[in-house]
Amino acid sequence: MSISPKALLDSYGLMPKKSLGQNFMHDPNTLEKIVEAAEVRAGDAVVEVGAGTGALTQVLAEAGAQVYAIEVDERLQPILEDRFEDQDMVYLVFADILKTDTATLVGDGDYLVVANAPYYISSAILWHFLESRRPPRRLVLTMQYEVAERIISAPGAMNLLAIAVQFYGVPRIVSKLSPAVFWPRPHIYSAIVSIETHTHRPVDVPSPQAFFRVARAGFSQKRKQLRNALAGGLSVKAQVAADLLSAADIDPQRRAETLTLEEWARLTRIVAEAEPAL
Repeated sequence: MSISPKALLDSYGLMPKKSLGQNFMHDPNTLEKIVEAAEVRAGDAVVEVGAGTGALTQVLAEAGAQVYAIEVDERLQPILEDRFEDQDMVYLVFADILKTDTATLVGDGDYLVVANAPYYISSAILWHFLESRRPPRRLVLTMQYEVAERIISAPGAMNLLAIAVQFYGVPRIVSKLSPAVFWPRPHIYSAIVSIETHTHRPVDVPSPQAFFRVARAGFSQKRKQLRNALAGGLSVKAQVAADLLSAADIDPQRRAETLTLEEWARLTRIVAEAEPAL
């Protein structure tokens, strides 16, 4: 039976915390859509980020998942413990997801991530899981619609987060969400986003660390041409940066948001080869 987040919080004398960006999802159809997008199978290990009052937790458990429900707001502990005290498939963890080693938590084998987490940490959550020592096979998150559009964008409108997501996986927008599916209602539209992680790197680079060092340097001064941004980010002279870009067959006057993954990878290889002399 669906229980409204407002009714649950009222019964425990609680209110949403603005400082935690709490907007609880209550629409049953949307909850089902998230679980369907995650393609949850019976027995799957699912890390849920931001369990809230347990609405999505319940639907995941009903799908047969072993749910590791992580919630940072300890005020919600009595609600979640009362709701799931008789459900062996739900494991409650009251901790900060960004300080939690989920690979250790779920044990061996692959796992999924499902999250209706505060939007102000969407980027941090993505980096946390995609760069972890054992990434999930799929992530399904709700996020601000404009952020969702950016991470699926093509060269010309990309930012560092889009580069990261597309380096580690294949993102797609599953659905656009009205503010009405949340309580309290946010002032923005949201999206359900699915990211299928790669089993092999999509481009040839010496290491992810080397790749993102170069990409971060390129995006370090967004409004500048690549030769200047790269020079500042790598702490080299502008002419050296221009020579590196030319060697990678990239016009030094281009801007970071226009490069493809393959161009970033080619530039990374050139920088790695030249590194001893820089």
